[in-house]
Amino acid sequence: MTATAVHPETLKSTIAQVLGDRARRVDLRLDEVTVDVAAADYLAVAQTLRDADGCRFEQLIDLCGVDYSTYRDQVWEGPRFCVVLHLLSISLNQRVRLKVFAPDDGVPVLPSVTGLWNSANWYEREAFDLFGIVFEGHEDLRRILTDYGFIGHPFRKDFPLSGHVEMRYDPEQRRVIYQPVTIEPREVTPRVIHEDHYGGLQ
Repeated sequence: MTATAVHPETLKSTIAQVLGDRARRVDLRLDEVTVDVAAADYLAVAQTLRDADGCRFEQLIDLCGVDYSTYRDQVWEGPRFCVVLHLLSISLNQRVRLKVFAPDDGVPVLPSVTGLWNSANWYEREAFDLFGIVFEGHEDLRRILTDYGFIGHPFRKDFPLSGHVEMRYDPEQRRVIYQPVTIEPREVTPRVIHEDHYGGLQ
């Protein structure tokens, strides 16, 4: 039997009370609770959300990186790289979003939560691969989507659309090789064709 869902306002109050000063913000928008914490409190807060009465978020169902450098096409004031977790409590039928910003934009580092939720393993590898966010304490932090010779992190907003290198099979060397990108960047303007009787309409 599924537990009756807790009202979002009640969940917001419970989380704010349980976390106290460790929560920088606890927001409620569109019936979803979001908790913003400092990197120094991230692991302790994550464990509290998993274990505390009224929380019991046993499952991590998603973890992703975010690059805020051109957030909403404006100048962003604050740390650039963020990690967002979505947590689920099956026993209490409730969800919460947890956000934490890496304090150093040059080398974004945050603790790994794989010790709390095993499901974080591949999610953290993906955030490392695509955004370059390093998760301290992760036992196997390596690329998961790009190939071994890939340079850079393709979901960073300053990463060129064409990339840095391209890979192809060389029949003479009988192996895959990497070479600088040969694609010429260009802007394509769509051609608009006006027809007087398009589709048989007058």
